[in-house]
Amino acid sequence: MLSVETRHAVHPEHARGMDTDDLRAHFLGEGLFATGEIRLLYTHYDRFVLGGVVPGGEALVLDKVEETRTPTFLDRREMGIVNIGDTGTVSTDGENWEMARGDVLYLGRGTGAVTFSGAGRFYITSAPAHATYPNKLITVEDAVKVEMGASETSNKRVIKQFIHPTVMESCQLILGYTSLLDGSVWNTIPSHIHDRRMEAYLYWGMSEEARVLHLMGEPQQTRHLVVADEQAVISPSWSIHSGAGIGEYTFIWAMAGDNVDYTDMDFIQPKDLK
Repeated sequence: MLSVETRHAVHPEHARGMDTDDLRAHFLGEGLFATGEIRLLYTHYDRFVLGGVVPGGEALVLDKVEETRTPTFLDRREMGIVNIGDTGTVSTDGENWEMARGDVLYLGRGTGAVTFSGAGRFYITSAPAHATYPNKLITVEDAVKVEMGASETSNKRVIKQFIHPTVMESCQLILGYTSLLDGSVWNTIPSHIHDRRMEAYLYWGMSEEARVLHLMGEPQQTRHLVVADEQAVISPSWSIHSGAGIGEYTFIWAMAGDNVDYTDMDFIQPKDLK
């Protein structure tokens, strides 16, 4: 079963007047992972798509998506898939990739229909592509690991880069994930924006009771979302994206826009936030 929800772009001045329900309706992705279903959010932020696939006991096929008006979903797109569950398999064009928990699969433009099977819980991200690059499985061991932050500022973390210029080529999609170390709660501090790219976060690895207070909005007009495990946040180019969580958690970050320069950002120090 395939379901697609469209999210239109929001002007920052409009966001200033939103209450909690409006913010969640426009920027939070809930209920993305349902057994036996493919659930997608089609956004008008750089035409970025995110969603969840949970095969359960039967294979699920992602092929034609009416919103793109193309023969197949990947006809003019690239895709990054992260397995956040047990071992599962992704198949396309006669190729099969077994994915362990945390592995990432890149599928290039024109790949065709994609079949998901096994015990995986697959988080998918996709952006339009102007060129074709080879399909590639990047395991957790293959990722480039970067340590950042410090214990005294409660933001010591490990960043794993997968679909990233340090690992492989892609058109505009870059993806990785960040894990907080014991005793740290703050992610992506100091805050930043990147006006040339949108971004999406998926929070995972959290307990059922835990929550992350995700900060968003313009630097001098901040807002917040209270986010649970396996929920996603859509972050427009004008919005900061930082947060603090209760207990252990990881967030998957994926970006699309004008470039693939991970360091192309404008920092906002905590003292300058309002």
